[in-house]
Amino acid sequence: MKLGIIGATGAVGKVFLDLLPNSNLSITDLRLSASNRSIGKKINYQNQEYTVQENSDDFYSGLDFVFSSASSEVSKMAAEKSKEHNVIMIDDSSEFRLNDDVPLVIPEINSDSLNMHKGIVAIPNCTTTPLAMILDALRSEYKLKRIIVDTYQAVSGTGNLAIEELINQTKHYLETGKVSEEMNVYPHTIGLNLIPHVETPEENLYTKEEMKMLYETRKILSEPNLKVSATCVRVPVIRCHSESINIEFHSNPDLNLITNLLNNYKGITVIDDISTNSYPTPVFGEGKNDVFVGRLRQDISNENAINLWAVSDNLIKGAALNAIQILEVFQKIG
Repeated sequence: MKLGIIGATGAVGKVFLDLLPNSNLSITDLRLSASNRSIGKKINYQNQEYTVQENSDDFYSGLDFVFSSASSEVSKMAAEKSKEHNVIMIDDSSEFRLNDDVPLVIPEINSDSLNMHKGIVAIPNCTTTPLAMILDALRSEYKLKRIIVDTYQAVSGTGNLAIEELINQTKHYLETGKVSEEMNVYPHTIGLNLIPHVETPEENLYTKEEMKMLYETRKILSEPNLKVSATCVRVPVIRCHSESINIEFHSNPDLNLITNLLNNYKGITVIDDISTNSYPTPVFGEGKNDVFVGRLRQDISNENAINLWAVSDNLIKGAALNAIQILEVFQKIG
């Protein structure tokens, strides 16, 4: 497989390269591209030095696949270049996710939709992926009625500059005892703070991030009428998104069956014993492939609903690993 990576020096691109050697992919040609400020930079991968290239025709020529983890603007340009050179693009931006002719894929759920691609395959938002996997595991036994989800999103979802801002603001507070007034990435200080505002607001007062969770989940699960209400919060954590999820079914759920359904689902691990302080946290989930679930309990206000807590590394299953798994499916089907 001849593979190009756009955004190779970004947070997701770096994790993609970390995961690649342990994948089942047979890479015969690897090319790296990034923003203009990174062109010419040297990156060591598998004891071989690669030079970050310009995102030009030469980069695409002869490739089989491109993985793009960049802005929507870059993805639009990359899609045009990929089409010109007959390259299949796996895209991590939000640009194409809801297009009818673009599969939105989580391999554990809908890898069969890859057969319908027309040159572009989209990866879901990093908060959508764990939610969709959990719902897919449970709908095999219980019909879904309504989902309420609150997210606690790490700053790495915004990129390297956001990570730097969190670190610098935290250091400033620890050294001075005062909150830093220097903000370049977020509208408020993120160091030792919470920001209940991820992406821009829509007319209905939900943010784009919150609406992504509705629309993307519906598309992936092929459930166009599924009710999902989200509140997305940015938190002072570097890696791993967490989610508090309330799921209402059309019938009364059995917690033991729920636990078994989740534990037997590929890519989900249940860690749930509050008496021994056993439940997933961002620190625990960082660097791991699975979606981790804990704090399973009956909703005391609704006999047909449950509450649970989920943690997933947003740079791994939320982005890079999902792309690699899609490429592995392509390699398998030839």
